[in-house]
Amino acid sequence: MQVSEQQFAQFVREHKSTIYTVCYMFSKDNDEVSDLFQEILVKLWKGFGSFEGRSDIKTWVYRVSLNTCITLDRKKKQRRKKDSLTMDINLYEDNDSDTLQVKQLYKRINKLGFFDRAIILLWLEGIPYDEIGEIVGISAKNVSVKLVRIREQLKNMN
Repeated sequence: MQVSEQQFAQFVREHKSTIYTVCYMFSKDNDEVSDLFQEILVKLWKGFGSFEGRSDIKTWVYRVSLNTCITLDRKKKQRRKKDSLTMDINLYEDNDSDTLQVKQLYKRINKLGFFDRAIILLWLEGIPYDEIGEIVGISAKNVSVKLVRIREQLKNMN
């Protein structure tokens, strides 16, 4: 199926917040986030015409975005052998107690492994367990079990 640039541009407008959300969970650097976003767009463009609709389009966008970020991070780690990745993005300027709790939560989430980080990201986005499972390639029951473990892990972090 041939896809026009206008169709793809509309598709990107509809899903760019999803793509950026994934990118920001995998990088602390704005330039790197832009690079990740561009790489994801290339992958989406290449696969857009052959998307068969066997899953929801948003599920497909999440899957392509997560897989791209994970793959590029692995390549980066192989080159630099660096093991810590933190998110130093100033999402909130105020210092009320709610904002401080959100900051603490994101610091803790950032300490998780990529797979767990992806699961908690999708859960925080309000994605149902069965869809999360489809995106990351595990069963909905396994998503439920992992989320219990991840929440416990987050609770016990310093």
